[in-house]
Amino acid sequence: MNRLIYFLPLLLLLSCDFESEVADRSNAQWQNIEKDLQTALIMAHDGDTIDIPEGYFKFTKSLLLDEKSNIVFKGAGIDKTILSFKNQKEGAEGIKIADCQNITLLDFTIEDASGDNIKVTDTDGITFKRIKAQWTGKVSEKNGAYALYPVLCKNVLIENCIAIGSSDAGIYVGQSDSVIIRNNEAYQNVAGIESENSNFVEIYENIAINNTGGILVFNLPGLTQYGEDIKVYKNVVKENNHRNFAPEGNIVGVVPPGTGIMVLATRNVDIYDNDIIDNRSAGVAVVSYELVATISEEETAEAKEEQAGSAQRVNSNYDLDENYNPFPWGVKIRQNNIRNDKWFATFQHDFGKLFNFKYPFNPPDIVFDGFMAKGKTAKDILCIDQKDVHFVNLDAPNDLENMNEDLDEFACN
Repeated sequence: MNRLIYFLPLLLLLSCDFESEVADRSNAQWQNIEKDLQTALIMAHDGDTIDIPEGYFKFTKSLLLDEKSNIVFKGAGIDKTILSFKNQKEGAEGIKIADCQNITLLDFTIEDASGDNIKVTDTDGITFKRIKAQWTGKVSEKNGAYALYPVLCKNVLIENCIAIGSSDAGIYVGQSDSVIIRNNEAYQNVAGIESENSNFVEIYENIAINNTGGILVFNLPGLTQYGEDIKVYKNVVKENNHRNFAPEGNIVGVVPPGTGIMVLATRNVDIYDNDIIDNRSAGVAVVSYELVATISEEETAEAKEEQAGSAQRVNSNYDLDENYNPFPWGVKIRQNNIRNDKWFATFQHDFGKLFNFKYPFNPPDIVFDGFMAKGKTAKDILCIDQKDVHFVNLDAPNDLENMNEDLDEFACN
C-alpha cells in the first residue's frame, strides 16, 4: 500500500495533459482589407504577385482563387502579416484555391478558419513557404481539421512552415503525387504531418513535437487513388504525447497518444535516420485497416451524423472497395535513433494501458499489429534494421493471444 501511495502522484502527473494557449491577440490593432484582397485575387493576371502588408487583418468570408496560373500570394513575414478568420461567417476555409497551376503562398500567418486554414485542390504546382497556420487559444475538437491541406494536387512543396492546433492533421497532403514536405514544424495537432493516399512523397528534416501522433503515412479506402513510395527521413519526432482531440469517428481518432510515426496500410514506405524520442506509446507503429475497423466498431451512427467536414472518417465498409488492400507491405524501418526514457505508456488509450500491463516500465519502440496479406511473408510486410529496440507483435488477428517480442522474422536480410 505504501508503494502505491508513493507512485500515485507520479501516475497522475503522467496522465495530465500539458497544453499551452497559442497566440494571444488581445492587443492587436485589426484592419479590414477583405474586399480589396478578394478583388485582387479575382482580377489577378497570370504571373501577378499579390502583396499583403504587415499588420493584423480580419476576414468574414473565405478568400477564393480559381483557375489562375503563376500567382504569388505574399505577406511581409510570419507573425508580421496575420490573416484571422476567427469571426468567419461564410465559407469553411480561410483560403481556398482550386483548378490552378504554379501557385506560391509565402510569408504570412493564417489562423482560426471555421474549417481548413488553407485548402488547395486540383492544382498542379503548389508551394507553401514560410507559412504559419494555426488555431489560437486552447486546442479543441472544434478546431478546423487541417492547417495546410493540398488534396488532388501534383508537384507539391511545403517547406519552412509551422502548423499548430489542427483537430486532424497540421501539415497534410492527400491523394496527391510528387510531394516534398521539408523543414517544417508541427505542434499540438492530432497528427503533426500526414501523407494520405499519395505517391512519391518525401518527408524530411521536419520537427514534430507534442502532437498525438508525430508523422502519419495512411492509405484509406474509397478514395480516388492509393498511396505508395513514401520516404520519411532525418526528422525529429519527439514527445508526441498530446491527448487525441479529433472529433469522434474521424480516422485520426484511432491514433493513440504517444505515437511517433504510424504507417497504415501503405506500400513501400522507407523510414530511416530519424530521431524518434520519448513518444510514450510507440516510436513506430505499423498497422492494417483491419485493426482500425476493429477498434472503431463501437462508433455510433449519431456521431457520424453530427460530424461533417473535410476530415476522413472511419469506413466500416472498407471491404466493398475491391481495389483497396488494407494491409501494409514493403515497410522498412532502419537506422533510426529510437529512444524512450518515459517509464509508462499513455493511460489515455487502451493500447497504452495494455503496454503498461504487459511491459511495465518498458513501452515498445516498434509495434506491428500482426495482420498480414495473403501470400506475403513477414519480411515482405516489414523489414527492421535496428539495434537494441523493443519490438512488439500484437497478434491482433488472434485477439492478442500470442502477443510477442520476436523480432527475428522481421529482421532485414
